Amino acid sequence: MKKIGIIGCGWLGSRIAEKLSGDYQIYATTTSEEKREDLERRGYHPLVVDFNDETYVELLSPWDVIGELDTIIITVPFSSKKENEDEIVKRAERVALWMQGFRGQVFLMSSTGVYPDDAKDFSENDLAAEEVVKEKIIKKAFPQTNILRLGGLMGDDRFLSKYTVSDPGAPANHIHYEDVGSVIEKMIKEQTHSELYNLVAPLHPSKREVISIQKKSPYIPEETVKGKTVSSEKLISELDFNFKFPDPRYFHPG
Repeated sequence: MKKIGIIGCGWLGSRIAEKLSGDYQIYATTTSEEKREDLERRGYHPLVVDFNDETYVELLSPWDVIGELDTIIITVPFSSKKENEDEIVKRAERVALWMQGFRGQVFLMSSTGVYPDDAKDFSENDLAAEEVVKEKIIKKAFPQTNILRLGGLMGDDRFLSKYTVSDPGAPANHIHYEDVGSVIEKMIKEQTHSELYNLVAPLHPSKREVISIQKKSPYIPEETVKGKTVSSEKLISELDFNFKFPDPRYFHPG
C-alpha cells in the first residue's frame, strides 16, 4: 500500500486523510497531543510538530519517513490577517526544511485570497506562483509541487450563515471539502506534477443568497452579482473534473 504524508492535519487535512485512507497509509503531523491521539485512533501514523515554534522545529531532523512516502500534501495554514510576511516566510521555510530530500509528488494548499479584491474574473494566469511568497518558497524547494488555490472551505459543520459577512452582495468563491479530496485523489492517480489550479465551485451566487438558502429565509435572487470571481475552468478542462458540489447554495442538501 502506498504512503501519503499530510503536513498540518487539521480541519481540511483530516477530511482529505479520511478520503484517501482506504487506498493509502496515512502519515500526518498535527500541533497537539490531543489531536495526535485522535488521528492515531483513526489508524493513521501521526506526529506532533509545531511549525510556528522556531526553536522546536530547528531541533528536528527531516521527517524520518520521508524516504518511504509517495506523496506529501501540505495543508499547514501559512497566513492570517494578523501575520506579517516575515512570519509566513519562516513557516514555509521550516516546512521545506523538514521535507528535505523528498522527490515524490507534492501538493500545496494555497488560497484564492492571493488574488486582489478587484471586480473581475481571475484565472491562474493572473498571478504566478513566483509572486506569492509561500508558493514561491515551496515551489523553489520542490519544483514538482502542485499548487491548489482553494476558495472558502465549506461543507460539514461549515456554513456561510455561521459567519459574519461584511460584503453579502459579493459573489461566493467557495469550495466543498469533498471536491478538494476528489481533485487530489484524481491528481495522485494520474501522477500530475508542477501544476497550478484554482479550486473553486464554478457557480458564484451572491453570499446573501447562499445565507438565505441556508437559513431557509425568503429571498429574491439578484439579476446580476458583481465583484471578484475566481475561475476553475483550467481545472475542469485539463483534469476533466466534474464537481460534486458546483453550486455553493446547495453545499448542504436538505
